[in-house]
Amino acid sequence: MNNKIKIKELIAFLESTAPIQLQESYDNCGLLCGDSEQTVSNVLVSLDCTEAVIAEAVAKKCEIVVCHHPVIFKGLKKLTGSNYVERTMIAAIKNGVAIYAIHTNLDNVSHGVNAIFAEKLGLRNTRILAPKSSELKKLGVYVPSDNREQLLDALFSAGAGEIGNYAECSFSIEGTGSFMAMDNSNPYVGEKGIRHHEKETRIEVVFPRWKEREILSAMRSNHPYEEIAFDVVSLDNTFQSVGAGLIGELPEEMSTSDFIAMVKSKMKAGVVRYTTLNDPQQKIKKVALCGGSGSFLLSQAKSAGAQAFVTGDFKYHEFFDAEGKIVIADIGHFESEQFTIDLLVAWIRKKFPTFAVHFTDTNTNPINYL
Repeated sequence: MNNKIKIKELIAFLESTAPIQLQESYDNCGLLCGDSEQTVSNVLVSLDCTEAVIAEAVAKKCEIVVCHHPVIFKGLKKLTGSNYVERTMIAAIKNGVAIYAIHTNLDNVSHGVNAIFAEKLGLRNTRILAPKSSELKKLGVYVPSDNREQLLDALFSAGAGEIGNYAECSFSIEGTGSFMAMDNSNPYVGEKGIRHHEKETRIEVVFPRWKEREILSAMRSNHPYEEIAFDVVSLDNTFQSVGAGLIGELPEEMSTSDFIAMVKSKMKAGVVRYTTLNDPQQKIKKVALCGGSGSFLLSQAKSAGAQAFVTGDFKYHEFFDAEGKIVIADIGHFESEQFTIDLLVAWIRKKFPTFAVHFTDTNTNPINYL
């Protein structure tokens, strides 16, 4: 059994699960240092990457650290060891430890950071709180009617035609196409120099924008014409499987005090900063959440009818925006994302069962509670 893989294989898997194209514009996901062709046998998974984490990786003979937060977030102009970022990078390079960050792209998929957060709170019937728009494209292509099913099969296999909980979605229109093959052509049907009419079908399928290369490659490989008539259109539709935060329901409604106690216990929070509702008798059933810094989603949580919103990093004045209509529960940035490590370890172990995956023993939370 092979217990070694190339870094690029690990990256390909992680980015097939959380496409790097879904990272926010300010982010810096991906391979931060190291050679993607390097063969590795051990990986250390951590929320952050610090000097202590690199030291732990070296001690455990891990050749790569997979972390959630990118240690390089802003541009580096020097590596002199003047701060922890530079010292971490120097240590990684000296010891041959690669660093891969999977950050907001993991936040923005429905099965990512917020999914395990919601699982810990026992939420049901979850959905994306703020779905992204402009993440979908539509392919329209004309094909001889007899070749329609072959082309559809190829497009579906490449990832086209998935809408919510439905797969292999398409729309077809029958019609007649015409063309005249010129001297240097090699026509699939018809004769050179003579206008030809062919019974054709226009196929339309939607796909995520980051799969465009694979979709067009599948189209070209499975289309009989040497010149293919097609168009690709960007859509403004919201993509319900991609976006920020989640919202779901508790199995049973709870009072605010019981809810806060449950959240503190389940999320191992040292403290919970929270607001109260105008109506002290109102129960909490619908809950919104966002791992990390989620205050930007408060208005969406309120509009969605959530009675509570659990996240981290709320500022003092932002708590006033609850206006007694929703419970803001700030459990801390680290606390809201800590189980991301469990998620990544489970994914990698399932995909590469003979590959050694290690949980970090280093507590990277810089905040202590008294």
